[in-house]
Amino acid sequence: MPETTTALITGASAGFGRALALALAERGWDLILTARHLEPLIRVRDATGAIAVAGDVADPQHRDRLARVVGELDRLDLVVNNASALGPSPMPALADLAPAELGDLLTTNVVAALAILQLTRSALLAAHGIAVNISSDAALGAYPGWGGYGCSKAALDQLTAIFGVENPDLRVYSFDPGDMRTAMHQAAFPGEDISDRPEPETVVPAFRHLIDSRPPSGRYLAADLTPAR
Repeated sequence: MPETTTALITGASAGFGRALALALAERGWDLILTARHLEPLIRVRDATGAIAVAGDVADPQHRDRLARVVGELDRLDLVVNNASALGPSPMPALADLAPAELGDLLTTNVVAALAILQLTRSALLAAHGIAVNISSDAALGAYPGWGGYGCSKAALDQLTAIFGVENPDLRVYSFDPGDMRTAMHQAAFPGEDISDRPEPETVVPAFRHLIDSRPPSGRYLAADLTPAR
């Protein structure tokens, strides 16, 4: 396994991003973390010793700040585009989804993810690194109400696939973690009991197996990845 020690994680203040940051820090990784909400991000920073840069990845000025931080590092081995927008809650049918709301989803879930890949590409190439875009089964399934989010994740999957073939010296993955007990998932099912969904921490071993084993670039489902023992 190559030496992989420095990672940028977006959406790192809660849910899967937080769980991943804590797990990588425990393994000795150096981290750059970003998220919109300062206070929970600071708590993760304090728990991991990371560099924390609060802001919205959909904001070009915030991405410029991230680019400056990445530029000051000796290396960057892993980028995880975890930050995502769900859209309105309750989730409307496509017939009722305002075009501007779809535009906002695409800006956060697709445009910002590409911009992050662009600003980190040189550093990742120098380290023969890994880029992971967090996907969803909504990218593949036609679920009522999930049209806006699903379209954005389908576009992200295609973006990931093309970025992978255009950058054969990198490993570029779509990683579908499956349903998790997160604030975003609760927003998708307002008022419903989602306590049967697994905690985000339970998905981290599959993610770690993905980056440790470095299979060919492509789309991977957490449930199909067997963690190393």
